[in-house]
Amino acid sequence: MPAQSGAAFLLKITNGATPPAYQTIAGLRTTQMSINGDTVVVTHKQSGGWRDLLSGAGTRSVSVSAAGIFLGSTAENTVRAHALAGTLDNYELSFEDGERLRGRFLVQRLDYAGDFNGERSYTLQLESSGPVVPA
Repeated sequence: MPAQSGAAFLLKITNGATPPAYQTIAGLRTTQMSINGDTVVVTHKQSGGWRDLLSGAGTRSVSVSAAGIFLGSTAENTVRAHALAGTLDNYELSFEDGERLRGRFLVQRLDYAGDFNGERSYTLQLESSGPVVPA
């Protein structure tokens, strides 16, 4: 399996239309996704000293972190509006091989930074609300 380009790992947000279209959040230089799952332990006397886990149980979530240069795109402004309002929206993660994941996310954190005579950058953290599924 060949290596995939990190530049092709894109974070997109819906434009609010019906049917929804997704816009790439511009200026991102890094994007990271973490799939998290809590375990439910069902170990009992007959487990023979080994831990048993209950398949399909527990809480699953997806976290997305991204950082980039602020360009003032419509998608970036929509993310900022959601961060200020604390509202959920639909996002899509797309990968170089054509795979896409979609789900509802909350902007948990949005940070802006800038140095004198330099570009304004931002980092954001998204947390899933509900299922994140292949598109």
